[in-house]
Amino acid sequence: MEVKWREVAPFSVCGLQVRTCNADEQQADSARIGPMWERFFVEGLFDSIGQRQSDSFVYGVYSNYESDASGHFDVTVGVAVGEGDADYPLVRIEGGEYLAFSAKGPMPEVVIQTWGLIWAYFEDNPTIRRRYATDFEVYTGADSVSVYIGVQASDELSRSSN
Repeated sequence: MEVKWREVAPFSVCGLQVRTCNADEQQADSARIGPMWERFFVEGLFDSIGQRQSDSFVYGVYSNYESDASGHFDVTVGVAVGEGDADYPLVRIEGGEYLAFSAKGPMPEVVIQTWGLIWAYFEDNPTIRRRYATDFEVYTGADSVSVYIGVQASDELSRSSN
């Protein structure tokens, strides 16, 4: 897995949205993210969300964090838009410093594995702190994903060690 520092300009994503927490996602009867992704693809929402930017990828956005990785948060599955679509929730990705974790492999297993590696990365690097504002997944191909994790700007000095 490749990890790189990235500066991200703010942008908006519009699509389906659920509120969940990691504990709920560990149980099949309370998991909400997988069924939302399934609905996104079954209903063909990539092509039907209004105002979609022509060069948009598919995004999974994590926002509105209650606290940290143990609290509730919103997940939005959608596309980059110039403006919102009245039929779907809109989330604005904060601009700023992000760590991008890129991986390739079969979906959704590679995404689940990447998140496990992300949690381990932050445990192993306690001087780099997550912002818990907006994080997002970018699906750049059928078997490739990059997960962007917002980090606090004060971590700038840590870049030299990565």
